[in-house]
Amino acid sequence: MHHFRALLATALLSMTLGASAATVEVRVSGVVGAKGKVNVAVCDRARFLKQCAYSASVPARAGETVVALRDIPPGTWAVLAYQDENENSQLDRNFIGIPRENYGFSRDAAGRFGPPGFDDAAIEVKEGTTVAPIRLH
Repeated sequence: MHHFRALLATALLSMTLGASAATVEVRVSGVVGAKGKVNVAVCDRARFLKQCAYSASVPARAGETVVALRDIPPGTWAVLAYQDENENSQLDRNFIGIPRENYGFSRDAAGRFGPPGFDDAAIEVKEGTTVAPIRLH
């Protein structure tokens, strides 16, 4: 039994060490002024537009703001970004739910009435660095 446990521990350790991870470099353009922060999230299909698995926030820079998220497992992900001008960590909306702060999705995905679907924004993240340009609207 002890031998089996040692073998299992070794197998789990090698799986952890062998697991590859990627970096998603999100290049956010259309940032207005240097107000607030730019918040970025990388989501899988199950958590798209909910509590995404990976997120980061950096101070907004006029023009383009670059945010790098590391240790993302390779696979299919959707990336979203918004400029949180008042730094309340949420995308502010008006009384009928239309966003008041600029936002955007990977592949420049846009929905007709409301946000786009996961497939419209989905990108393939591979080992190494995957660049995801997002233009805020």
